Amino acid sequence: MSSSNRAMPVPPAPQPTLFVPHGAPTFALHPGAAGAALGRVAGRLARPRAVIVVSAHWSTTAPTVGVAGRLETIHDYWGFPAELYSIAYPASGCPEAAAQVLDCLAAAGFAPTADATRGLDHGAWIPLRLVFPDADVPVIPLSIQGHLGPAHHLAVGRTLATLTTQGFLVIASGSLTHNLRDFQVAHRLGDPVPSYVREFADWVWQRLVAADLAALLDYRHQAPAAERAHPTDEHLLPLYVALGAAGDPARVERLHVGIDDHVIAMDAFAFHPGERA
Repeated sequence: MSSSNRAMPVPPAPQPTLFVPHGAPTFALHPGAAGAALGRVAGRLARPRAVIVVSAHWSTTAPTVGVAGRLETIHDYWGFPAELYSIAYPASGCPEAAAQVLDCLAAAGFAPTADATRGLDHGAWIPLRLVFPDADVPVIPLSIQGHLGPAHHLAVGRTLATLTTQGFLVIASGSLTHNLRDFQVAHRLGDPVPSYVREFADWVWQRLVAADLAALLDYRHQAPAAERAHPTDEHLLPLYVALGAAGDPARVERLHVGIDDHVIAMDAFAFHPGERA
């Protein structure tokens, strides 16, 4: 067969980027409606070459990429039911794909580092276990920088945008609200849901729909009850990685809206590159 008639390779389908909740560790045992929503995600996706997972629970000084071939399931929590410590998510890494992530970050001037031992903390494996229960897609962990802010993480995400056209799926895992003290009080007393939880989450959704990036970057000054919704930034920072990785324009879709454990907004979003509502 002549070269002119030979079938050309089909390029990978562009992937959306996802922001998903990981909830409290007990989310792994009682996934509920949010878990069902995440379970439906894989059926809507082209099979990714690899997943770049960004967890609020892995923070480093500089962007760090996990390059291990096998990824340990990290049980990074204390005082929860014993069965949570026996769960394993036997994911494989992909050093070759991880090298592409490192190259993208380096080309953008981020001076990334590689970690050959890092596994998957609960912020990573809990949602991955719901989206890909068979652990049959290679996973590449990518750290956040908890001491840096939204603009830095938006820029990190933008460096990954070219990879979404090459079959990489970015899953950023955090929470639209995260106040550990309120969680502990609600867990002990069974208090009703504070009004700020829904108000803050809805504000984020409205700003995403409006593509109001300036307000989102300045959420601490513009969002209702921002300091109470996020006493520290780290659980919201993955959202900016997902947003940046989708590029501009991008259409946002809310995959789930809900509240677990009285104070944890479990909203999940997909960002569809090259589209605008």
